[in-house]
Amino acid sequence: MTADTLAAPRAPHRAPRKGVNLEKWGWIYMRVSGVLLVVLILTHLMVNLVLPENGVHALNFAFVTGKFSTPFWQWWDVLMLWLALIHGGNGMRTIINDYVHNQKVRTTLVAVVWIVVAFMVLGGTWVVFSFDPCFDGLGNPFQHEAGSMLAEMCAAQ
Repeated sequence: MTADTLAAPRAPHRAPRKGVNLEKWGWIYMRVSGVLLVVLILTHLMVNLVLPENGVHALNFAFVTGKFSTPFWQWWDVLMLWLALIHGGNGMRTIINDYVHNQKVRTTLVAVVWIVVAFMVLGGTWVVFSFDPCFDGLGNPFQHEAGSMLAEMCAAQ
């Protein structure tokens, strides 16, 4: 029997390999993270776009600054970021495994996917936790209007 054919339905069952079944845990992760992401994203959209008084028009730099000043929303966004990027990376790994038949190319592509996911997770996490609305170094493009709440807050620091 070659690798491209299926065993007959009544063929003797092969004993499972020893160790952790990464495919099974990847499959479980996709289901659990998918459900969590639906809850996280729908809540994110409600809080950002539906519940504010002006709806989507309330979404601006000050709104984001207010959310990122709260550890709860920082962790909410980081959890959403991690789950979404790992979910997407695992999905890409599955697609590569299904359609790329050359073992070296498949291994290389999967490694590239996980490297990109790792950089994006680290970069996004760094941005969320190091966000500073008052940063004025290196030519900050956000000029604080005199009399604005953000300008007053940054001047008080």
